[in-house]
Amino acid sequence: MSKKTVQVYNRPAGGWGALKSVAQQILQQGIPAKGARTLLSANQPDGFDCPGCAWPDADHTSTFEFCENGAKAIAAESTARRATPALIAQHTVQWLTQQSDHWLEGQGRLTEPMRYDRASDRYQAIGWDEAFALIAARLNALPTPDDAIFYTSGRTSNEAAFLYQLFVREFGTNNFPDCSNMCHEPSGYAMREAIGVGKGTVQLADFQLADALFIFGQNPGTNHPRMLGELRGAAKRGAAIVSFNPLRERGLEKFQNPQSGGEMLTGGSTAISSDYFQPKIGGDLAAVKGMIKCVLEADAAAQAGGRARIVDVAFIAAHTANVDAFTADVLAEPWDVIVREAGLTRAEIQRAADIYMGAGKVIACWGMGITQHRHSVATIRMIVNLLLLRGNIGRPGAGPCPVRGHSNVQGDRTMGIYEKPKASFLDRLGEVFDFAPPRADGYDTVGAIGAMLAEPGKVFFAMGGNFAAATPDTAVTERALRQCALTVHVATKLNRSHLVCGDDALVLPCLGRTEIDQQAGGAQAVSVEDSMSMVHLSSGINAPSSASLLSEPMIVARLAAATLRGRSKTDWMWLVADYDRIRDKIAAVFVDFAGFNERVKTPGGFHLRNTAAEREWATDTGKANFFAYPVPTDLPIHLARSGRATPVFNLTTIRSHDQYNTTIYGLNDRYRGVFGERRVLFIHPDDIAELGLLAGAWVDLESLCDDQARRQAKRFMLVAYNIPRGCVAAYFPETNPLVPLSSFADFARTPTSKSIPIVLAAHAAGAAP
Repeated sequence: MSKKTVQVYNRPAGGWGALKSVAQQILQQGIPAKGARTLLSANQPDGFDCPGCAWPDADHTSTFEFCENGAKAIAAESTARRATPALIAQHTVQWLTQQSDHWLEGQGRLTEPMRYDRASDRYQAIGWDEAFALIAARLNALPTPDDAIFYTSGRTSNEAAFLYQLFVREFGTNNFPDCSNMCHEPSGYAMREAIGVGKGTVQLADFQLADALFIFGQNPGTNHPRMLGELRGAAKRGAAIVSFNPLRERGLEKFQNPQSGGEMLTGGSTAISSDYFQPKIGGDLAAVKGMIKCVLEADAAAQAGGRARIVDVAFIAAHTANVDAFTADVLAEPWDVIVREAGLTRAEIQRAADIYMGAGKVIACWGMGITQHRHSVATIRMIVNLLLLRGNIGRPGAGPCPVRGHSNVQGDRTMGIYEKPKASFLDRLGEVFDFAPPRADGYDTVGAIGAMLAEPGKVFFAMGGNFAAATPDTAVTERALRQCALTVHVATKLNRSHLVCGDDALVLPCLGRTEIDQQAGGAQAVSVEDSMSMVHLSSGINAPSSASLLSEPMIVARLAAATLRGRSKTDWMWLVADYDRIRDKIAAVFVDFAGFNERVKTPGGFHLRNTAAEREWATDTGKANFFAYPVPTDLPIHLARSGRATPVFNLTTIRSHDQYNTTIYGLNDRYRGVFGERRVLFIHPDDIAELGLLAGAWVDLESLCDDQARRQAKRFMLVAYNIPRGCVAAYFPETNPLVPLSSFADFARTPTSKSIPIVLAAHAAGAAP
C-alpha cells in the first residue's frame, strides 16, 4: 500500500510516470514476461481488443496501441493470482464485505462456479451442469417472465450480447437494465430526437481535420488516455482545444507522449487545452447557451452591417427545424442568469464563442460530467444546437462525439440490449428465430432496483459488471438485491456485488478478452463496437486462467438450452460452436450488418452507417431539430440551498487514476497528487477556511434529499484543489450511498451522480467510516 500523502503534481500526463505505472502493474500481478507479451497484442488485427475503454484504435499496425489504464486492465485480467473456491471459502461473506474493493480485486481470477451456502456464510464450488439446472429451475418457477431481471455490462461482446438478448426475449421479457442506463443514456435519448441517431457522427480521422475541439465534462487523461494522442496531434497542428471542466485535470493541460522519443528524452510535453474554463458543477448548459447567444448577437450585428453571416443560413434552411423558436428563446435569456448559473464571466463565455465562430470545422466531445445531471438531456441538446448553427454536423472534421466508457457499451445497445426495443427490431428478430418476442417495455436500472425492492422473490442475472457498486443509493440497492430469490453474476474476478446475495446466489467465472476461446469449431474471435461505430474482431492469445472457464456466449447458450428446453426453436449449442454462425444471424436481423463475417475480418473492421453523418435526418420532422431550454434555476442544488444559512456544496463523483469504473487497481491518484487514500474530498481552499477547518481534516458527508431519508458517507479527508467555490468532488463508489434512487435525469433516468447537494460535518475522532 502506498504511503498516504497529498502533494502537487506538476508533471505532464503520460510520460515516464505512465511507463513506470505500467511496469509496476505487471510486476504486481506476477506476470513480467506474460504481461509484456500480452500488451503487444492489444488492439492488433490478430490480437484482442483492450477490455478497458471504448476509444477507437488509431493504428491497427502499431505495436504499442495501448495506454496506461488499458495496461492496468490487461495486467489485472492476465494476473497470475487465482481466486479459487478453496481460497474464497477461507472467509465468510460477512468478513469479505469488510474488505476493500481493491483487496477483493487483488485476489485474482475466479476459476470455478460457486454457490453461496447460507448456513456457513461461505461460497462453495458447484458444477456447471448443476448451476445451469438451478438457474433454469428458478427462472421457470417465477410467476411471470417479467419477474426476472437481466443486467448487462459494457464489456460483453456483440456475440454474447446478441445471444443474451435473444435468450431473454425467448424467455419472455424485455427487462434489460444495463450500464448505458447509468452513463450515456442521455446522449442517445437527446441525439435521437435532435439528429435521428443516438451515436456520435465523427470518426477518428475527423480529429485530424477539425479546426477546434470543445471538450465538456470529460477527463481523458484518466478515463480515455488514448484520446490524448489525438488531442496532442490536433494541438501540434494548431487546432484550438477548449475544455470545460470544474476541476483542473492534468490530462487536459499537458501531455508527454510515451511513444514520442523526443518528448521522453528531453522531458518535453505538449500543451493540450488552448483555453480551459471551469464552470460550476452543472453549469455547462448555461455556458453553452451563453455561447449560442454570443453567436446570434454577432450574426445580428453582421446582418445589420451588411457583412457575411455568422450562422450557416443555407444549412439551417435546408436541414433544420424549429430555428425561429429556438433563436427567440436564446435571445430572451438574461445574461445575468447565464453568467450566474454557468459560474463563468461573460468575457469567458464570449472568448469561447469567439473561438467557435472563428473555426471552420468543430467537434464537440462530452463525457459523464455532462450525462449524470437532472438536466443532462437539455445540456446535450444545447451542445447539438451549437453545432447546428454553423453546419458542424455531417461534414468532415465536425460533429458531436459522446465519448463512451466501457469497451463495448455501444455495441451491446446496437445488439438489442435495451429495455424499450423498437417494434421493427422485434418483428425481424421474431421472423429470423420463429418466435413471438415480448412487446411490453422492461425495466431500466433505476426501475429494476425499484421493482426488486417492492416485489421480493425476483431472479437477478448479471452478465458482468459490479451492479451493487455501480448503482446509486447503495443501501437501498443492496437491500433490493438481498430480497431476490436468486442472484447470479458472470465475472472474471471477485467484486462487491458477489457479496450481496439473494436467498440463493451463484458466481459464474468466464473467459477474459485476453484469453483463447476454444469451441467445437476451433479458436473463436468476438467483435466489439467502439465509440465511433467501428466494429472489429478481438482474439485472445493467452491460455485460459482455468480449464473450468466458459466463454460468455457459451454461458448464455447453455443457460438458454437448460431454461427453454422444448420451448425454443433455436439450436443454441450449434450456434455457439462457431461464432461465425452467430454473426450470420446478427446479419440476418440487422441490415447494417449485412456481410458481417466478411467485413469484420478485414484489418480494422468496418464502420456502421450513420445517417446523420450523411445529413439524412431520421427524425419526426425529417430534419435536424433545434430544441429550446431555459437555463435551469430549480435544480436539486438550488432547492437545497434555498433558505439555508449553512453552506451546501454540490458534489460530483469522479474516478481516481488507479481506477476504471468500479474496478480499483490501486490507491493512488497520481495526476491529482493523492497517494494511498481514496476517502478524500476535493474542495476549494477558501471553502475549507470558511468552514473553520484545515486541509487534511476529516469530515462526514450527508446529502440533502427530497425524501428526507438520511444518506451519509463518513470520514473523508479534505484536499485543497482548484475547483469552483461551492463545488466538491470525491471518488465513487465510496460516495454512491449519497445518490438517491429517485434522483435521475429528466427523460433518460440516469442517476444524478455528478450533482449531489451535500453538507459537511467534522468527523468524530475514532468513529467508524
